[in-house]
Amino acid sequence: MNEFVLALVILAVLMVILLLGTPVAFALGATAVLFLFLFEGIFALEMVGEMLYASMNKFTLLSIPMFILMGAAIASSRAGADLYEALHRWLYKVPGGLLVSNIGACGLFSALNGSSPATCAGIGKMGIPELRRRGYPEGLTCGAIGAGSTLGILIPPSVTMIIYGVSTELSIGRLFLAGVFPGLLLIFMFSCWAVFMAWRDGALRSMDSETHFSWAERLSMVPKLLPFFAVIVFIMWALYGGVATPSEAAGVGAVFCVLLVIAIYKVWQPQALWRILRTTTKESVMIMMIIGCAGLFGFMLSQLYVTQAIATSVGALDVNPWVLMGLINVFLLIAGLFLPPVAVIPMTAPILLPIVVEAGFDPIWFGVIMTINLEIGLITPPVGLNLYVLKGIAPDVKLSKILWGSLPFMLLMLLSIVILCFFPWIATGLPDMLMGPM
Repeated sequence: MNEFVLALVILAVLMVILLLGTPVAFALGATAVLFLFLFEGIFALEMVGEMLYASMNKFTLLSIPMFILMGAAIASSRAGADLYEALHRWLYKVPGGLLVSNIGACGLFSALNGSSPATCAGIGKMGIPELRRRGYPEGLTCGAIGAGSTLGILIPPSVTMIIYGVSTELSIGRLFLAGVFPGLLLIFMFSCWAVFMAWRDGALRSMDSETHFSWAERLSMVPKLLPFFAVIVFIMWALYGGVATPSEAAGVGAVFCVLLVIAIYKVWQPQALWRILRTTTKESVMIMMIIGCAGLFGFMLSQLYVTQAIATSVGALDVNPWVLMGLINVFLLIAGLFLPPVAVIPMTAPILLPIVVEAGFDPIWFGVIMTINLEIGLITPPVGLNLYVLKGIAPDVKLSKILWGSLPFMLLMLLSIVILCFFPWIATGLPDMLMGPM
């Protein structure tokens, strides 16, 4: 069978298994085992256990449960509520300031916990009722929080960047730095859209102007938030100062976040601590299973010569490198519609990276481009996790209205990809400056 026909058959079988409601990890694993058995025989199944183990037997992956523990601890407290309230007190004079506060809170809170759905739930539960009470359009409200929450997979410390780094054997510290300015760019673009909408609708501007906070009220929130930002600063300093590996920095950060939650927010009850550990374990096992089964899936594609055939054919295309990059972006956008980022990256990054490098593109820059593409998938059906989180928070808001509210932010993400194509130093400048050129 031709390799391209075989690739389409494999993709069709995978999609059928996913549409049956099978978890992503098991769908990837079952597809890999099925095609190994059909084309390589029963003896090829001897490699299944070994490949699953090899895919997960990487020291850097230890940082994933530690960062998840850090996020679970913060999400279990009122840290998100305090962050939201602090930003609101400082930005209330800006037209649409409450909406800008929500976007800023999403960006900062996602940097603290690294999880888009957790950020969406944490900020959305506070922000959506308040924004709706003040008369903000429901679609704009849900779209802004849903899109802002996707920044959790871009702004460091990002679990997605760790998976990309492990899959491509690139520096995780460099990838973390590469996500800083693009993340800030998206926050700025989202906020500009919110301010424009508020300026266009004078009623929203007047609603925000009714609120007033004194300097004492603004400064009163700072002491609660500074310790958590100090943890993020410590992690960045430990990583880029050569003091610790990502796994060690994540472990220390997780311990400090748990202790801060206990000390500041009195989350010390056994039930609360058990809930934090249970959430961490569930999410960590899910991600590690996806990584392991994605590795097995990639091994199957390699054994059947599918990846080599695709890479050779794409590399032989006599097209402009930017046309090639455009096709890759379309492919990633489509993949993000059906699979979460933690599944797409280990499946596709090892195949795409040689093609991207051969075309003359920076692999660190491409990691940022890939991440923004997958962010769009988080607010796009049928698998957009943030959409269903928002629907759960505001069940009376139609899903179609949430989608229309998210559309401008999807377009802004696409615009950010175009901007990064014209100005790649936005992603590569900071890591090159602090860590030297690759």
